[in-house]
Amino acid sequence: MEPREALTIDQIDLSDIAFWELPRDEREGAFRLLRREHPLAYFEEPPIIPELALFVPEGPGYRAVTRHADVAEVSRHPEIYQSGKGSTSIADMPEELLEYFGSMVNTDNPRHTQLRRIVSAAFSPRMIKSIEERIELVADQIIDRVAAQGGCDFVVDVAARLPLEIICGMMGIGPSDFATVLNASNVITVSANAFSGAGDPEYLAADADPLVALLEASQQLTTLMSDLAEARRADPTDDVTSALVHSNIDGESLSPAEVASFFILLVIAGNDTTRNAISHGLLAFAEHPDQRALWQADPSGISPTGVEEIVRWGSPIIWMRRTVGEHTTLGGEDLEPGDKLLLFYNSANRDEAAFENPYTFDVRRSPNPHVGFGAAGPHYCLGAHLARQEIAVLFRQLFERLPDIAVSAEPDHLRSTFINGIKHMDCAFTPVTRPR
Repeated sequence: MEPREALTIDQIDLSDIAFWELPRDEREGAFRLLRREHPLAYFEEPPIIPELALFVPEGPGYRAVTRHADVAEVSRHPEIYQSGKGSTSIADMPEELLEYFGSMVNTDNPRHTQLRRIVSAAFSPRMIKSIEERIELVADQIIDRVAAQGGCDFVVDVAARLPLEIICGMMGIGPSDFATVLNASNVITVSANAFSGAGDPEYLAADADPLVALLEASQQLTTLMSDLAEARRADPTDDVTSALVHSNIDGESLSPAEVASFFILLVIAGNDTTRNAISHGLLAFAEHPDQRALWQADPSGISPTGVEEIVRWGSPIIWMRRTVGEHTTLGGEDLEPGDKLLLFYNSANRDEAAFENPYTFDVRRSPNPHVGFGAAGPHYCLGAHLARQEIAVLFRQLFERLPDIAVSAEPDHLRSTFINGIKHMDCAFTPVTRPR
């Protein structure tokens, strides 16, 4: 896929959902033009719906950080480019909502370091090993459910199931609550876009109040996790929730509410990001059969670089926000305190200055300094290792057990300016029945 520069600089509006509904080659062409001619372009913020305008001030606009080097520079300096006013919303959301929904991603040091240390301590080597073993088992079970059918909705039946079941299993949530967690996470994901009238109607009706929907979905997850955290505090098991509520680093531990906030972050960051990377991976293999053949011929040899390329290619999280905390210069332009920056990871992952042939899907690409998990810095994705494991295991098992699996219909993309998501994508394969 080669980019097509169909828009002029003045015609590009990254705040308009209509831009994100353009053909992929036109969007790629627009970002290439921005990187070349205006890498820190200014855009007005999307208008806020009336229901939220009472709580959220009108914003001053933002700079779109589109070059790889600038995204990396911002990520390395959290003391200048801060997250405390929100990383996942362009608008300045109320502090209560930021704490409720963002946990670590919406905090700066020293609190960010404290939270990350507590959470990291819960993932002991023994815990990580048990999770890795569970990935193999769950991937096998998921394929078992569809193998005899000869086809399925790959996103719903496969890609979404693996991270969902792994995350719920880690936390100690049983299968009876899987649907609740999945549905609530879908609503939370689209609500931020719905605040500017650009939500996806499959998950949030056009006449629904997105703030109410967001709070109701979040309360479902909060109640679920708060109850579980209290139970594990009294009667611990070997799950991550037990480890979190009993962790104590320099006198610091997580309250049940903080455990719930972390779970919301884990569900959104871990579930949505991984399922969309997996979905984009199968689509990329459909579009590049030569790369699929390389992976299938040597899964252990190709997987380490191939997983990184899937994440670069799919770029599931389109952007994250930072707020300038002091006067500084970035890319030769002066920035002042309060300026908003959106780090466009999708653009950085196509930057010709960082990648040779960036519009080529190459499972042997090395080096691959992609920012699909964020750029290096304190906010680098805590679950990157887990996501890599899930992607690698699932494609190895898929190609072993369903070797001719192929996309059989055009994918149905999520309507979003924040998540590069695929909601539905039919696939077909030769039915396989496992001997009893």
